[in-house]
Amino acid sequence: MSKIIEEVDVICEHKADGSIIPMRLRFKNEDGEYETYNIKGYRQADIKSSHTTKDGIFVVGESTFVFECMIIAMNMKRVVRLYYDPRTNGKWKLAV
Repeated sequence: MSKIIEEVDVICEHKADGSIIPMRLRFKNEDGEYETYNIKGYRQADIKSSHTTKDGIFVVGESTFVFECMIIAMNMKRVVRLYYDPRTNGKWKLAV
């Protein structure tokens, strides 16, 4: 199971067809300082039904967006997952 960060700021592009492109994310680390990362690449996961992910987050069918994003952290490529459910007032979650 991954570490889940509940409060994440995300800059993204909303396209006319309803798709979302995540571009940058920011969150507070354990020291209370912001960490900001540019998203170098992403893949949107195809969600068919409601289930609990391997990160322990319950996703509700096609209403939840799940993005696997590549970032550069400490000069290393890392893959993190962003979760967005428009029904939760625009809140994003991050699985590290």
